[in-house]
Amino acid sequence: MALHPKRTVLGNGLAVIAKANHTTPAVSLLIGVRAGAYSDPADREGTAALCARVLDRGTITRPAGVIADDLDGRGASLSVVTGRHQMAISATCLADDFGAVLALAADVARHPAFPDAEVATRRADLITSIRQDEDNPAAMAVDALARALYGSHPYGRKVRGSAASVEGIRRQDLVRFYQKGFQPQAITVVVVGDVAEDAATAAIAKAFGDWGSSGDPPSGLPRPDAAVPDAVAPAERRLVTVPMMSKAQADLAYGFVGIRRAHPDYTSFSVMNNALGQYAIGGRLGDSIRERQGMAYYVFSSLDASLGAGPFTIRAGVSADNVERAIASIDAELSAVVQSGFTAQEIDESKSYLVGSLPRQLETNAAIASFLLNADFFDLGLDYDERVPGLVQAVTLEAANEAARRLLDPSRATIAVAGPWNHEARESHEGQAIRKTS
Repeated sequence: MALHPKRTVLGNGLAVIAKANHTTPAVSLLIGVRAGAYSDPADREGTAALCARVLDRGTITRPAGVIADDLDGRGASLSVVTGRHQMAISATCLADDFGAVLALAADVARHPAFPDAEVATRRADLITSIRQDEDNPAAMAVDALARALYGSHPYGRKVRGSAASVEGIRRQDLVRFYQKGFQPQAITVVVVGDVAEDAATAAIAKAFGDWGSSGDPPSGLPRPDAAVPDAVAPAERRLVTVPMMSKAQADLAYGFVGIRRAHPDYTSFSVMNNALGQYAIGGRLGDSIRERQGMAYYVFSSLDASLGAGPFTIRAGVSADNVERAIASIDAELSAVVQSGFTAQEIDESKSYLVGSLPRQLETNAAIASFLLNADFFDLGLDYDERVPGLVQAVTLEAANEAARRLLDPSRATIAVAGPWNHEARESHEGQAIRKTS
């Protein structure tokens, strides 16, 4: 069943998307703000991540404890997360509490206080999370891959920042980030659930409509149509390591600079990714490396297409003794795809899976809200849910194979290994890998 949401733009530029869903007496609210880690100051990486952690910890009129008690008393929830280009305030509640929870969420979005004590506490929490990542081979491999792929490009920076950069972030940095990014024209509010669309739109207009009414709002962060600069893709094979000799497992991140979400052949790349190993079992990588060879604890591929060309990544977890074999197996599978292509059955099965999984991805109010916010962020259209099946089914075998040929060149791969892989093995394999692909 098509979603057919209603989209309205208020006088101050804030967009509202409402979708009635009366199957349960609940509502999901999502406030998307075009402000993320991409806009962190160069010497303050992690500003967006810390801002998200502090944003709901008190407003001008509501201390953090009052917010928590109000939510608990209603059985509602509210959280804030951030990514590379967007921050989102999400809330869920019973339909009867929608007005009250909307007022609270609007207060969080419009009037955060950034109390000094909360900034200090959340800064310490974020640094702890970063330290935990630094002890995680999988996280370290992904970070090392990003740095090697993107260099000084903003996509090479960590969304959370480093312990050192976060330590230097102060309250005034969060205030400046908030004032620059949180402007009505940079915000989309999505409501999905047991509330009439006109009523939801009217309630949001009441909560947000006077924002910026005192004059023209200041310039906010770039809109999605503002260009993210291209990253210079590596022209040769690279291997980087993060020695973590006390760990039991090595993690690999093998990747390339991928494509933008606006790429005209995005759907072909998406089908190719699914056939290669988006969900591991059933894909080329999972069938070969995990099932038949039994050398990986996990293996999968991912296509991170954003406002800029995000990474196309293959991830695997293996024992240290299998690092060289796993890399060689990934090389072999990519070379086979590039040279011989996928089979018609592989592409047909991938297309059927992607089309068939869409209804399951839209089973909850929160999932629908997230889908609609994503479609709005990338300007995909309100009917994107209706067009997806046709777009996927239109991908031909040749189009999927062409996507693979354009992207999956092992001689240009960047490979990051984190874990107990010794120095001698690294030097030996690096030399072998370069010779094999030169």
